[in-house]
Amino acid sequence: MAETLTDDHRDAVLAALAEWMPAQRWFAGKGTTPALRLIGSFDVDSTASETTQAADVRVATWLVLDAGGQQSKLYQVPLTFRSEALPALAASLVTTLTPTRLHVYDGAHDPAYAAALLDLITADAVTDPSHGVTASGRSQVAGHPLVTTGAKVLSGEQSNTSIIIRVEGPGGEPHTPVICKVFRVLHHGNNPDVVLQSALAKAGSTKVPASIGSVVGQWDDTRMPDGRTSGHLAFAQEFLPGVQDAWRVALDAVARDVAENGHSFIDAARALGEATAEIHQTLADVLPTLEPSPDLIAGVMASMRRRHGGAVREVPELAQYSAAIEKLFAAAEATPWPRLQRIHGDYHLGQVLALPNGGWVIVDFEGEPLRPMVERSQPDLALRDIAGMLRSFDYVAGSYGQSLAVASAESAQNDAVTAAAQWALDARAAFLDGYIARSGFDLHANHALLDAFEIDKALYEAIYEVRNRPTWLSIPTTAVARLAGDSGV
Repeated sequence: MAETLTDDHRDAVLAALAEWMPAQRWFAGKGTTPALRLIGSFDVDSTASETTQAADVRVATWLVLDAGGQQSKLYQVPLTFRSEALPALAASLVTTLTPTRLHVYDGAHDPAYAAALLDLITADAVTDPSHGVTASGRSQVAGHPLVTTGAKVLSGEQSNTSIIIRVEGPGGEPHTPVICKVFRVLHHGNNPDVVLQSALAKAGSTKVPASIGSVVGQWDDTRMPDGRTSGHLAFAQEFLPGVQDAWRVALDAVARDVAENGHSFIDAARALGEATAEIHQTLADVLPTLEPSPDLIAGVMASMRRRHGGAVREVPELAQYSAAIEKLFAAAEATPWPRLQRIHGDYHLGQVLALPNGGWVIVDFEGEPLRPMVERSQPDLALRDIAGMLRSFDYVAGSYGQSLAVASAESAQNDAVTAAAQWALDARAAFLDGYIARSGFDLHANHALLDAFEIDKALYEAIYEVRNRPTWLSIPTTAVARLAGDSGV
C-alpha cells in the first residue's frame, strides 16, 4: 500500500491509541491516562505470504512512549493499515482515518503482520531506517524458508503478545507451527527470554522449544551517550502441539489424588526436578558464572531483610516469626554460597509445559516482569528458581483448597485441605530428589540457604495477597510459619 500518512493521520492514530491501549492486557499503566509520543516506526514487507493481499495492506510497527504514569514506558504497537475493512478483524479495529477511510487494525491480530514478522526473521532482513527505527531479523535456522498460511493470537497473556503461526516449508511441505512472542514493553539490552532459550537450544537442549529466530530493534533514546539504543522486539520458536500447562496438570493431579488417596504426581514432580537441574547445568556450561563476593551476599540478604520488614508492616501476624526468620537469614548468610549463574528468574508451574508423551519443556525465561531488564540479565543463584517451584506446589494445594471453600461441608473440606497440603509436601520432596539426583548438588546440606530464598518468596507473596487477594493470604503465611518453625528440607 503506497498510502502516505500525514502528520494529521499520525496524530489521529496516537489519539485513538490513547483510548485503545488502556483496555489491552499488556498495558502496564493501569489506572493512568496515557500521554503518548511516537518515538519512531518501521514498515515490514508482507509479500512472502499466502495469507495477505500485499497490495492492500501496510504493515507497520510503532514505538510509542507513554509518559502518563510515574515512570515512562516504551511500547511496541504493531499496526496494519487497510484501504478496505476486513470483517474478520472488526474486534481489532483501532480507528478509521478520515477522509481517506483508511482502517487501522491491531497488527497482532492481522495475519499480514504475522507473515511479515516471520519473513523478517527467517530472511535475516533489515528494515528501512528512515522513520527512526531499524529492525533486524536474526534467523537461528539456516535456510529456513517458511510460508505463513494462518495465524492467531494466544489468549491469556498479560505482558506480551504471542502469535501462533501456521506455516509450510519449501514446496508446501508440512512444518511444525511457530509461536512468535512480541515484546510489548521495550527495554534497553538483550531480553533474557531470547538469550537463554537460544543458548539452550543451540546447546542441544530438549527442555526448551527449538528456536527459529528473533528481531532486534534500534531506536532513539536520549539517555544513551550516542542517543540510540537497542533491544529485542520479538522471538520465534517452534510451537509444540498437544502440550498442557503444568499448572493445570498439577491442579488435576491434586484433585484426583485427594479423592482417590493416590500419588499420581510423584514421578512427574521428580522428572521436573531432573529437567530443572539439566537446564541449570546447561546454562552454567554455556554462559558465564560468577563467584559470590561478600558484598554481593550482603546485598542479597539486605534485600531479603527489607522484604521481611515490609511484609510484617502489611501483615502484622507475621511478626511472631520475626526472630526465627532472622535466625534463618543469619544461617543462610553464613552458609557457603555456590557460584551464581543465569537462571530462569520467574520459575513456577505456569512456565512449564507437559509433553503429550511425557516429559517437561520449560518456557518464558524473561524473568520477573517488574524488575529492570539489566537486573534480570545478571547471574543469580539457581536456588531462587528451586524456591519458586517449591512455592508453586504450595499454591496448587492452596488453589485446590480455595475451590472447596463453597463446595464442601466444613469437615470434608478440612480433610481435603489437609490431604492437599500433604500432596504438596510429597511433590516438593520428589522435585528436590529429582534435582539432587541430576545435579549432584545436595540441597539438604544447603537447606538454610534454600529456606531463606523460599521464605523470601513467601513474604513477597504475603504482600501481594494482602493487597490483591486477602482470602488467599493463608497460603503464604502458612508457608512462613512452616519454614520459620522448621527450616529443614
